[in-house]
Amino acid sequence: MSRYWKLLGGMLAAGFTAAGPAVAQPIENELVLITPVARTLTDPALADFAKYAKEKWNINVKTSSLAAGTPVAYGRIVEWKGRPDADIFWGGESALFDKLAEQKLLAKLDLPKAVVDAIPASIGKPKPIPLKDPKGFWIGTVLEPYGLVYHPKVLARLGVPVPKDWDDLLHPKLKGNVAQCAPTRSSSSHATYEVILQRDGDAKGWAWLKRLAGNTGIFTARSRDVPSVVARGEFAAGFAVPSYMAFEDRLAGYDIKFVAPKTAWITPEPIGIIAGTRHPKAAQAFIEYLLSERGQRVAMERGVFPITPKYKVQGKPGSHAEMAVEFTGGLRSYFDVDVVNIYDDTVAQKRYEAVNSQYRKEIESVAEELKKK
Repeated sequence: MSRYWKLLGGMLAAGFTAAGPAVAQPIENELVLITPVARTLTDPALADFAKYAKEKWNINVKTSSLAAGTPVAYGRIVEWKGRPDADIFWGGESALFDKLAEQKLLAKLDLPKAVVDAIPASIGKPKPIPLKDPKGFWIGTVLEPYGLVYHPKVLARLGVPVPKDWDDLLHPKLKGNVAQCAPTRSSSSHATYEVILQRDGDAKGWAWLKRLAGNTGIFTARSRDVPSVVARGEFAAGFAVPSYMAFEDRLAGYDIKFVAPKTAWITPEPIGIIAGTRHPKAAQAFIEYLLSERGQRVAMERGVFPITPKYKVQGKPGSHAEMAVEFTGGLRSYFDVDVVNIYDDTVAQKRYEAVNSQYRKEIESVAEELKKK
């Protein structure tokens, strides 16, 4: 008997069962994200991935996400030092993904060539926005503009024209009626501050941002709160709003509109697998799912745009997809239009803290005085 148990133990150690070779599970049964992306997008994507995994492999995958702002998420991954509490980092500035890769804190992706090739290297001029890492450590997932929102009835009551570009928020009748989130709290706000600074130069750019602060009635605690206060009619317009966050308020039945100005920053919401993950196969499978037509359709119904020219935002009449098209001014794909991009992520990252420091000194600490001007 003892010889039998020794033999069986040796077989199991070698990857065999009494019936033959042990079959490795195609993916693990758990997946954890760390992400600045709002739950209005991550929750539907994770829920449908779990359904997809059950259909394809008959595996029940437990999914969850750790919500964290982009700088916080980056800091945690660095602190984990290759022993992470999450499998995937999704969303934020691509420069931070490059920094993680340099520190060997991202694993190289192993995606099918056809999936990678379907995504162009970049989009936009004069400064191309990279949509994937040529070294293979991250890849874009969706295209999402940071733009303006407004409440049509409040604007009409104030006698203010519908805004089409950033400068329209400086209308004198909007004094006290603009909502924004501080760039120290929001990556979308920070990126849009950079759009203004890089468009106008530092001197004119900060003068512009001070004028915007003079029209600002509230600095919200979170970027997600900006479209919410506009949707409720508490403020007429909002600055630096991710499209999908505003779309959630439209889906909830509020009268809110979105505009992407000509120079609006468009993020590809990068995604990468964290080095040392306990669930590498599930992480890989989730990224492939997200870049498939099925995953892209789920994302597009939340108010973002496809990362590849292969797909367009389209659905049945009355569907969320068609509502998203109407909400964003009839656009179905950013590959159908000429994208103007002046935002340089490298420049922005080099002076990230310097911009935050100047904001605290020249806007936050004197906000009430700016409103009186």
